Amino acid sequence: MALVELARYPNAIEAEIARTLLESHGLMAVTFDTGMNIADSAAFAIPVRLMVLDDECEEAIEILREAGSI
Repeated sequence: MALVELARYPNAIEAEIARTLLESHGLMAVTFDTGMNIADSAAFAIPVRLMVLDDECEEAIEILREAGSI
């Protein structure tokens, strides 16, 4: 089981909301680079990445689309 990048967000708050939404549906999700974009305008250079298991990617996309998070 490999992790794949599902989405990129300009800040950790949006990424964590999406992550918790996926976890509330029973999917495993993690965020990468949450501490890297805290400086001014660094969000555009280093977005927060939302990662999911490759075999859960399609389901995760549907959940986030329905919620308007991607």
